[in-house]
Amino acid sequence: MIVICCLKISILILLISVSFSSYSQSKIAHINTTELVQSMPDYAKMQTEIEKKVKEYETSIQDLVKGWEEKRKKYESEAPEKTPEENQKRALEIQGDEQSIRQYQAQAQQELQKLEFELLKPITEAAQNAINEVANELDFDFVLDSTQGQGVIVANGKDLMQDVKKKLGF
Repeated sequence: MIVICCLKISILILLISVSFSSYSQSKIAHINTTELVQSMPDYAKMQTEIEKKVKEYETSIQDLVKGWEEKRKKYESEAPEKTPEENQKRALEIQGDEQSIRQYQAQAQQELQKLEFELLKPITEAAQNAINEVANELDFDFVLDSTQGQGVIVANGKDLMQDVKKKLGF
């Protein structure tokens, strides 16, 4: 009975040690994915496109605000000549215009976020695919993201940045 128990414990210890030795032989590399994505040529193109759209929205918003301010000043200067009911109606109109501008600003912000997501998605997918291919080619079991704040404290292993950039053609 004791022999069987000792045999089971010995087998268990052997299995655990084999598992740990296999784990300790795993190859681990790292890459700063943020740096990689920001260094990709398509990222610069994306930034240019987003900046262009931001300027379009800024111009539109400035035009709306300018029109709103002109209307507000006009209504304020004409207020003494108008009836209280008419002034109340104009005040509500100005408030409505102001609310419309705020809604447009919020909509513009949402559209910019959507555009950034749509443009960034194929770039990050290309980066991820290249990382996967390089990791497989170089026989790495794990690739950690060494972007600051991602949890990697020490990154002394193989940095895949140059290999992945080469894979992506830049």
